[in-house]
Amino acid sequence: MHLISFSPPPPLPTFLLSFSSLLLLLLLFLLQWRQPKDKRFPPGSMGWPYIGETLMLYTQNPNSFFSNRQKRYGDIFKTHILGCPCVMISSPEAAKIVLVSKAHLFKPTYPPSKEKMIGPEALFFHQGAYHSRLKKLVQASFLPSAIRGSVSEIEQIVLKFLPTWKNATINTLQEMKKYAFDVAMISAFGYQHDLEMEGIKNLYQCIEKGYNSMPLDLPGTPYHKAIKAREQLNETLRRLIQKRRESGKQIDGLLGVLLAAKDQKLNQLSDSQIADNIIGVIFAAHDTTASVLTWVLKYLHDNQDLLDAVTREQEGILRQKIEENRGLTWDDTRHMPLTTRVIQETLRTASILSFTFREAVQDVEFEGYIIPRGWKVLPLFRSIHHCADFFPQPEKFDPSRFEVSSSFALEYKLKYGRINTNTH
Repeated sequence: MHLISFSPPPPLPTFLLSFSSLLLLLLLFLLQWRQPKDKRFPPGSMGWPYIGETLMLYTQNPNSFFSNRQKRYGDIFKTHILGCPCVMISSPEAAKIVLVSKAHLFKPTYPPSKEKMIGPEALFFHQGAYHSRLKKLVQASFLPSAIRGSVSEIEQIVLKFLPTWKNATINTLQEMKKYAFDVAMISAFGYQHDLEMEGIKNLYQCIEKGYNSMPLDLPGTPYHKAIKAREQLNETLRRLIQKRRESGKQIDGLLGVLLAAKDQKLNQLSDSQIADNIIGVIFAAHDTTASVLTWVLKYLHDNQDLLDAVTREQEGILRQKIEENRGLTWDDTRHMPLTTRVIQETLRTASILSFTFREAVQDVEFEGYIIPRGWKVLPLFRSIHHCADFFPQPEKFDPSRFEVSSSFALEYKLKYGRINTNTH
């Protein structure tokens, strides 16, 4: 009997194994990129596998990126940005369907990279009872009755900044960010003067840089630094929340509202739920507020007659304050009709928030197209706010659009409801 032995074949070279793995990954990406032939998707381009059109979004003016595709494909088109397949919509009718009449089919969402920065417990990423409960708590913190007492403190913040701007060249946006952050600290924590607040401010600034950068989690990148800062901020807020829980004292601001909140079973919010929602509110308010204020100053600078009229309105309130020997009050802000219209027209013209994210919770048939479950849907607010059918000469800065007698603005509101530029 002869035994025959077999020697195992020589191992494949390492480079062949690596090449085979690369080919397999590429094949998987391509298979994911293919779209079923029996479904009609919106027109558009998905760009490169995995990367999509993200690089083009970051290397172009975002408004140009979207407007060029709208001109090419129409009011509804697809793309792939920030790691997500997306459908863009740019008509008031479509926006109302997604945000109001069929809102249950499109849940609030953000790209994973953005969600990681804010925190998964923030109300923006939820639907149902939890979202409703948090939304009521946050709104309660910003009702006139809640912020009425903060007006004088906010005025003091402005008075603190003014001397530093006199006879100096400043970066307006950066100065407005400093101001908006100090106001956000009052709204969130009830006060702003504290070493803990300085630490929170420094960490937040690092997170903000990474939030608006390419989401590459590699050592040395702004995004990686922001992730590390977010971990530190979470720990800082956890200690702060624990200290406030143990103090037993009355706590103002959003933090006080969230700490006191209990559901029907008398369960309190967890530390992570409180931290994520505070960070979420700061994100929602800080950068957008600073941008709006910067654009208000820019438009007033470019329209001298309007600047003179707003100045007269503000000087009238100032004279009344001096006569009555008092500071600014909430009632004073109710007597600034022209200033209010300037802010409204700034929100429309500048469209600070170009779009918001929603996600299809199931396959949705939309204007003859299929939006697959899990795809992002982005109403393009700038396109809506620059619709010439409702805002003649949309590029013109004209606060009179928001006077009560403005027929086209009234028609717009009656037909489509209020499309909020700060929808999240």
